[in-house]
Amino acid sequence: MMRREQIQDIAEQVLAASTADQTEVLIFAGDEALTRFANNTIHQNVAETDTGVRVRAVVGKRVGVVSGNDTSPQALKDLAAKALEVARNSEPNEEFVSLPAPSGDHRESDVQPVQATIDCDPAQRAEAVRTMLDIARANDLRAAGRFSTGHTAVCVANSLGIRSYFERSGAGATVLMQAADSSGFAQAESEDVTRINPREIAEVAARKALESAGPRDLEPGAYTVILEPLAVCDMLYMLGIYDLHSLAHQEQRSFTSGHMGEKVCGENISIWDDGWDPRGNRMPFDYEGVTRQRVDIITNGILTALPYDSFTAAREEGAVNTGHALPAPNSWGPVPSHLFMNTGEYSLQEMIAATERGVLVTRFHYTNMVHPVRTVFTGMTRDGTFLIEDGQIVGGLKNMRFTQSILEALSNVDMIGSEGVLDGHAWAPALRVNGFNFSSATHF
Repeated sequence: MMRREQIQDIAEQVLAASTADQTEVLIFAGDEALTRFANNTIHQNVAETDTGVRVRAVVGKRVGVVSGNDTSPQALKDLAAKALEVARNSEPNEEFVSLPAPSGDHRESDVQPVQATIDCDPAQRAEAVRTMLDIARANDLRAAGRFSTGHTAVCVANSLGIRSYFERSGAGATVLMQAADSSGFAQAESEDVTRINPREIAEVAARKALESAGPRDLEPGAYTVILEPLAVCDMLYMLGIYDLHSLAHQEQRSFTSGHMGEKVCGENISIWDDGWDPRGNRMPFDYEGVTRQRVDIITNGILTALPYDSFTAAREEGAVNTGHALPAPNSWGPVPSHLFMNTGEYSLQEMIAATERGVLVTRFHYTNMVHPVRTVFTGMTRDGTFLIEDGQIVGGLKNMRFTQSILEALSNVDMIGSEGVLDGHAWAPALRVNGFNFSSATHF
């Protein structure tokens, strides 16, 4: 990956070449590597080094964005000229006010990329995969998944004086274990590759595949469910994409419209977004270079605040930019991408032991929002769905389709796990939810 000075020099070259009223440069640079496996064999090992440059030019109310990955001086001048041309030929956006200017809150992150992650080579990734495959073969299972590492940098600079730069490392592993009529899944993410234990996640996935063999049918209906953290993360992020941000709120396509300050779910639920929390994929500023603020979105069941970017903050009187912009252009709005949910006091085993009859769900698959205002989403259970009777897991279940209001589910939580898991953009614990609606069954 390029050095910090080289990346920042690219940004300065673009700004110097641009003649737009305002100009923003967003640079993604990094080294990323991935080892994939399937049918108990490594079948792909790839690595990529790239530097992507995205230029946003502003001419009055007209905005143009172009991108490229040629960082030669002439290519950068051409990129600035093309962004200006696109802006001049775009329809004006009368609600656009300005790119963000520097504020008094410019905190430098003390996060440093982990050297062990940067140095992880193909042989080390292959060794981790072999550990997982040995467990699959020992249990007569077929394994598929990936082991990846990366070292990335994000740089934002604009003509109003914003200068933001951040580097991080990241590693992740996923493993799917398959038997004749069942499967199990587990994953782990960390900035430090040495904290990913391939044996541990492989053993979890294998156990789920073996214990859910011979799955039985379950009639659709409302059940008490224990959602493991990956399922809760999925639910949380769906809520974040479609509802928990200011653009959806302003356009009245979110349940939040007209309900700020009101109780929206159980008092035992709090949800917030924090790009500085070390349990998540940290990023101290947004894609406009504005310092991220922690936003307490739902506190003890009360809807209290929403994330904003420069555009949505400017169109709402009294609103403050919280540093949640996505790369321009985007139609999603300032989606919270570092979501957290509060923990409780129960272990997963205690939650199972306290359940007379219910369903344990490892994770969801193919989730989609059906009705954002009512927060109704749908999807399937996958890779480890179990029937609980008299406080014990008694066997696997065929997968179930659900159609369920997320806020209704979060209003019916009576037990919360004491530990959480990170899944990309959300960190959450397990939840026990009463009255979770399974709308249909499957044959697998």
